Amino acid sequence: MKNKVTDIENIKPLFKDGMRIMIGGFLGVGTPENIIDLIIDMGLGNLTVIGNDSSYVDRGIGRLIAGGRIKKYITTHLGTNPEAIKRYNDKSMEVEFNPQGTLIERIRAGGAGLGGVLTQIGLGTLVEHGKRKVEIDGKEYILELPLRADMALIRGSEVDPYGNTRYFGTSRNYNPTMALAADTVIVQAENIVDFGDVEPENFVTPGVVVDYIIEGNK
Repeated sequence: MKNKVTDIENIKPLFKDGMRIMIGGFLGVGTPENIIDLIIDMGLGNLTVIGNDSSYVDRGIGRLIAGGRIKKYITTHLGTNPEAIKRYNDKSMEVEFNPQGTLIERIRAGGAGLGGVLTQIGLGTLVEHGKRKVEIDGKEYILELPLRADMALIRGSEVDPYGNTRYFGTSRNYNPTMALAADTVIVQAENIVDFGDVEPENFVTPGVVVDYIIEGNK
């Protein structure tokens, strides 16, 4: 097995302007802040980001929004971040809204190789605009297409050197689902543990889908 732990400087070549990135977290909880720092320090921009929410101006994805790094944001709501609302209203950031359950199902579908998800959530509202609808047994559904990304940035509570990842409490949120739906997966580990220190059944994200691990507890 390959040891995937590396210095944060070594992952710089993986990033470029215009990438499509999934970022874990719920209002900043479970978000890999050290990697957010890296994106900001590198001056990256024109990004398409997929995440649950806009966090706060000074935390998580909210820092990328406030810094004008995001061209398009695929998310569920912006209400906690005044800068996100401003950028949405002045059209300096394109926003694609999804019901929260629909967003995570689209990501799951992307990771599982499915062609989409059928749901009745959003029928008769702006959510269905421009989307294909399917009738099954007399009931109408919206076809929500799968989501994938060039890169998933996630945060784990305990990670062994091979990428097996455990999450504590609500920090789990979108992280394990996003880890299955990206071409490259980088984990920020709060604690790197020795192989065998954590019982295998307590790991949620298998190391086989993780490409790089950086240590950081910001």
